[in-house]
Amino acid sequence: MTKPAVYPKIDISSAKSHGDCTKVVDVQNIELAESPSSHDHPDHNNALRPPSWIAALSPAERQDLEKKLKRKIDLRLMPAVLIMYFLNYIDRNNIAAAKLANLERDLNLSSVQYQTSVSILFVGYLLMQLPSNLFLNKFGKPAIYLPCCMIVWGTISAATSACTSVTGLYVVRFLLGFVEAAYFPGCLYYLSCWYTRSELGLRTAILYSGSLLAGAFSGLITAGVVSGLDGARGFHAWQWLFILEGSATTFVAFACFFVLPNFPRTTSWLTEEEKSLAVWRLEEDMGVDDWVGGEKQTFWQGAKMAFTDFRTYVLDDDKMVLLVCIAASGTVTNFFPTVVQTLGYSRIHSLLLTAPPYVLAVIVTFANAWHADKTGERYFHIAVPMCVAIVAYIMAATTTHVAPRYISMMLMVPSVHSSFVVAISWVSNTMPRPPAKRAAALAFINAVGSFSSIYASYLYPNSAAPHYTVAMVVNCVTAFVAVCAATAMRMILSRQNKKLARGEWVDGAINVEGFRFKL
Repeated sequence: MTKPAVYPKIDISSAKSHGDCTKVVDVQNIELAESPSSHDHPDHNNALRPPSWIAALSPAERQDLEKKLKRKIDLRLMPAVLIMYFLNYIDRNNIAAAKLANLERDLNLSSVQYQTSVSILFVGYLLMQLPSNLFLNKFGKPAIYLPCCMIVWGTISAATSACTSVTGLYVVRFLLGFVEAAYFPGCLYYLSCWYTRSELGLRTAILYSGSLLAGAFSGLITAGVVSGLDGARGFHAWQWLFILEGSATTFVAFACFFVLPNFPRTTSWLTEEEKSLAVWRLEEDMGVDDWVGGEKQTFWQGAKMAFTDFRTYVLDDDKMVLLVCIAASGTVTNFFPTVVQTLGYSRIHSLLLTAPPYVLAVIVTFANAWHADKTGERYFHIAVPMCVAIVAYIMAATTTHVAPRYISMMLMVPSVHSSFVVAISWVSNTMPRPPAKRAAALAFINAVGSFSSIYASYLYPNSAAPHYTVAMVVNCVTAFVAVCAATAMRMILSRQNKKLARGEWVDGAINVEGFRFKL
């Protein structure tokens, strides 16, 4: 019989809430953890030992210092990443609004050629995510790397205005996706290097709200450009759209050089005590040290560790299916202005009607993420919104009346996006250490999730309007499969939690007393 693992002793009497469990380490009561296979689990030999100055703090003092640290980090990091993702999403999806500004007509695009121009971006997007995250982890300077990528994609986006043929449009869109791929998976990894598991859900929602606000403002911006700039200085409205939005991206990117932090150990505007506390918070939360320095990060070894870990293909299969299916169910947003136009209103009114569903999505997403973090529950915060999405897609495919069709549009956007935020946070919470492995695994799963946008672009031809029946059926099926994948993931994590409660070793878990996966 296998002898149960012995966990580090933790003083619960001075406990501090950390979401899944409560624990503040008493440095006097820590012993080295041992397991029957400690050679196979070298991280298990390291007890949780806080710096002496942190160990000497009272719980109230520690809480006050953490509150000040988080406020300082939030004020520098979160507004910047939100605005950056707002512009990332605007530049990626403004082609949908450009269609209503006569892009197809002016470039003589057929319906299939337009769909291909949407799809080809995600080919580049998929290819670059893993190498980019590995490079970010090795380089260790997100405050330099992410703004540099932003300058490049802003320039490429503005250059779309110079396209005069379908070939040029294909090239620009592929390059745009290739460079934009650095941001979202990189930012997910970036946030996981600053925040504990109990804090990550709300911060992920703040990041993701950038895309929802972009969806809301994109139609409003396009409506203003179409009504006021079409033909100005010899440029079409869609050309002005790319010029203005690409230029704004480049301008904001330069400002981000002076705002963004790096990783906790490499951020110059934190004091040595703040760096120490920032590092210890993550080590305490996850049971192991995190990003140390670029010289200790390997480029390809992280990918090797992720792909040779059975969890990438067993537990992570459910993660990939979950994210792929939620993303596939939400691909309607890539064509949302076109779908809204089927209500029969003018171009300007159709663009304006795209805003309310996204405004509602921001509210619902924040509420859902906040409640998920507060309760520590994940599964129902994913499954319930996806069930609402199924109802919305059925309504869109079966009714011809304007009111129920617009209600379905008001439901489909908030439901899919609110579940995706909780799902990506859930996946990030269960990502393994070390940092190189986590960076590779996050990028790989997100890249696979992006695959659905490649084929989904062909589900919305002009001939399928107004119901887009095939697309809505596919969305329904993928939403249902997402619920099934979330159910399977919950069952797997529940079994692993029972093993942890019995003191058994669980690969991929933080094997210290009190740790449990979020369900």
